[in-house]
Amino acid sequence: MSNHSQDPWPELPTAAWRDTCATLQLWTQIVGKIRLTKSPWLNHSWHVTLYVTPRGLTTSPMPDGAGSFQIDFDFIDHRLRISTSDGTQRHFALADHSVASFYAATLAALAELGIAVAIDEMPNELPDPVRFSLDTAHAAYDPDAVGRFLQILVTTDRVFKQFRTGFLGKASPVHFFW
Repeated sequence: MSNHSQDPWPELPTAAWRDTCATLQLWTQIVGKIRLTKSPWLNHSWHVTLYVTPRGLTTSPMPDGAGSFQIDFDFIDHRLRISTSDGTQRHFALADHSVASFYAATLAALAELGIAVAIDEMPNELPDPVRFSLDTAHAAYDPDAVGRFLQILVTTDRVFKQFRTGFLGKASPVHFFW
C-alpha cells in the first residue's frame, strides 16, 4: 500500500547531506558512463541520462548482445540492482561503499552477468577529480537523506511532466543528468 501522506518537498539542507550527495553524484557518474558506453547515441545526449522511478533512478534497458540489461538505484531498499532480459540479476547494498568499492562491485556484478564494459574512470566536471577506482574519500551514505532526495526526485518528475504538456514542440523526457 502506498503512503500518499509523504511530504512532497521534504527538507534536505545541503550541509546535512553534502557528503552523501557528493558520493551519490560519483556513483551516478559511474552508472551514467556505463549507459554512455552501452547505449546508442541520441541527440542532446539523451542516451546518457538516468530516469526517475518510484524507487530511485534507472538507466532503462541498454543493449548487450542479443539481450539487454538495466541498472537501478533503489533508494527505498538502498541497493543497486542490475537486471538482464534473460531474468538474471545481481544486487548489492549501497551503504558502506566508497566510490572505489562501488565501482569495483558494479563492474564485478556486470562481469558475473557476462556483461563486458569499460568506462573512462575520471569523473566529469568536478574540480580535482580522482579516478573512480582510487576514490576512497567519498564513502558517505545517509539513508534518511537519500529517502528525502528520492521524494524530491519523484515530485520534481511529476511537476516537470505536467509542465511540459503545455508545450507543443519537441520536449525531452524528464531525466537526470549525472
